Amino acid sequence: MKLAILGGGGFRVPYVYQALLNDHGSPRIEEVWLQDSDPGRLEAMAAVLATFAEGVEGAPAVYTSTGLDKALEGADFVFAAVRVGGLAGRVCDERVALDLNVLGQETTGPGGLAYGLRTIPVMVDIAHRVKALAPDAYVINFTNPAGMITEAMRSVLGDRVLGVCDTPSGLGTRVAAALGLDPARLQLDYVGLNHLGWMRRILHDGVDVLPRMLADDELLGSLEEGVVFGREWLRDLGVIPNEYLYYYYFNREAVRATLDAPQTRGEFLATQQAAFYERIAAASGGAALELWRETVASRSASYMAEMKGAETGEALADHAGVDPVDEGYAGVALSVMAAISRNEPARMILNVRNGSTVAALPGDAVVEVPVTVDANGIHPLVLEQPDLHQTGLMQQMKAVERLTISAALTGSRTDAVKAFALHPLVDSATLGRKLLDGYIDRIPEVAAVFTPGRRP
Repeated sequence: MKLAILGGGGFRVPYVYQALLNDHGSPRIEEVWLQDSDPGRLEAMAAVLATFAEGVEGAPAVYTSTGLDKALEGADFVFAAVRVGGLAGRVCDERVALDLNVLGQETTGPGGLAYGLRTIPVMVDIAHRVKALAPDAYVINFTNPAGMITEAMRSVLGDRVLGVCDTPSGLGTRVAAALGLDPARLQLDYVGLNHLGWMRRILHDGVDVLPRMLADDELLGSLEEGVVFGREWLRDLGVIPNEYLYYYYFNREAVRATLDAPQTRGEFLATQQAAFYERIAAASGGAALELWRETVASRSASYMAEMKGAETGEALADHAGVDPVDEGYAGVALSVMAAISRNEPARMILNVRNGSTVAALPGDAVVEVPVTVDANGIHPLVLEQPDLHQTGLMQQMKAVERLTISAALTGSRTDAVKAFALHPLVDSATLGRKLLDGYIDRIPEVAAVFTPGRRP
């Protein structure tokens, strides 16, 4: 089988390839096509993958292409991890908002809307190319904002596109590790949208172990969410929120911490990434691999540092990250491919069409919920309906997402202003208009959305 990875020069690509090397089922991926607009990034990632493949019998062959169609043609699966506007765009996502004393973050708040505005037209165009060149392929979308992008691509690909985020499954794995339980025997009761959801029960052999976690000071304090939210708030809620809900529950503190930091996350990554690609150009073999490992370890250890009382980019000694090869994006993606291509049923949390899963949201909305995946596709599980607080926030954010999708595809400034103004982390029509104007002024790919004939 053939796998096309769009954004093939990105840092997560080696994780995906390692997962493929560990897969010995049949059929399996035999060709991996890395596609990226930057040939230097492609060359760097290909060098890292070549080191992983050394001495491995049957390692998938790796090809690179700056052309989209060549990579897509005849693909069985497509991974999409595209960053429209690059890290320069991410920095603007953060800084335009922070200049107005609003949260600057790439997926949550106005930064996420700016990211969506410039990314949706590109991803919908990609969906049309997939439909033309690989009509039987499934698209596994990693491109952020994942829920919004997946919903926009569904208008072309229907159920053949799904969104992946490793945050919910990672939480379940970390809870299992803290309690000394087998994660394979867990069932996660989770409901929400991408980067906005709640773990309501964690069943181990049918017994909910979440109350045990919430009641234990030491166990709860060892959990990243316990550090981010504080034990008292988690107990007040009675659930464990997705870590990105910190930006909603502690918005003032988050904005203050980000403003006080010497640099934003985007600025940290831009500096780090530039150094990586400069150094790897002169490296080869094992040196390239070690440089990649060093860089991704730093990225992971400093994730959300400012929300944990550290400076942006500062490594956290007690960081409890999940191994991305086994439990992160790569592991989830491999499970999806095995379930569909080999009918190896799997249960996971994905961004998929709602149907009747969450009664308070439209049937064609994309939600992040537990599903089973098999050769017949993706099947959301029946779940208990979210409570009033959860439902209200989900409804408001889904309205914002849909306004953003409409603005991105039609160039409607009215819909864009409404999306910014109605976002609960903006909550001001005046501020919403200033944010949109700021993003149009600072990010060419956003400006192009609202300029006839200059769509990205």
